[in-house]
Amino acid sequence: MKNEAIAVIGWIALVQGALGFAGRVFGDEPWGLLQKWWDIPNAGYIALFAVGVVLAFWGEGTKAKAKSKG
Repeated sequence: MKNEAIAVIGWIALVQGALGFAGRVFGDEPWGLLQKWWDIPNAGYIALFAVGVVLAFWGEGTKAKAKSKG
């Protein structure tokens, strides 16, 4: 259960980071939900994306290990 929560949080962070950065680069303002509450710089969106990648893949990897053990 804990690994699933970490994976979900990671995927959400990954998507929000990607949307925020892509909106700044390809549009007038960041896309996603976070821009409604905070003004995050481009480097912040990149960091959020990187943290999301780490959490998502770590959570998914531990889920797969637990599933293969039985």
